[in-house]
Amino acid sequence: MPRALVVADEVDERLWTDRARRLSVDLVLAAGDLPFGYLEHLANALEKPLVFVPGNHDPELTGYTRRRGLVLRAGFPARWPGPEGGVDADARVVEVAGLRVAGLGGSLRYNDGPNQWSQRQQARRARRLVRRAGAAPVDVLLTHAPPRGVGDREDRAHQGFDCLHRVVRRLRPDWLLHGHIHPHGERLAEHRIDGTRVRNVVGAQVLELGRQEVEVP
Repeated sequence: MPRALVVADEVDERLWTDRARRLSVDLVLAAGDLPFGYLEHLANALEKPLVFVPGNHDPELTGYTRRRGLVLRAGFPARWPGPEGGVDADARVVEVAGLRVAGLGGSLRYNDGPNQWSQRQQARRARRLVRRAGAAPVDVLLTHAPPRGVGDREDRAHQGFDCLHRVVRRLRPDWLLHGHIHPHGERLAEHRIDGTRVRNVVGAQVLELGRQEVEVP
């Protein structure tokens, strides 16, 4: 199975050095709220593909299209604000390094910032994602926020999404990888929804997807 460097929310200073080049991985998965320059650095240092979803502190990325190598927004040429070379998997299914990765970014709406959704809005986006995925299961569901009641918090800004339970049942991923919930030194337990392993990946981890975890050296 492919090995992935999975990152979210907190920059790991060790990975700004040449140490990143020593990691043996097949791709980078990013679950949001990290500087895009950091993500570009990781992808370039490793020379591996980058798949990400936006977090609630990331810039607005919707509305951009590519046509013949040109980035457009509202029909006009634009500069995409996301990480260069990165694949935005928000509300999409992408195939990379032998994996099917479904993504759903953003957090529950708690102010007027970008990439925030009500429960109803995210449920609508989740239905669109399930339709795009088709009948085949996915290997990884990459989200910014966790499912409601599965590793989330009670304050509104850190509550999870109800709809992710339905997405897991429909897409049957081996893994649901999320960020958004900062551990603040606490060792967070891994959860399960049916056969799906739900893991908080704030910081940086190397995962052999489908098998055991390997810590960042």
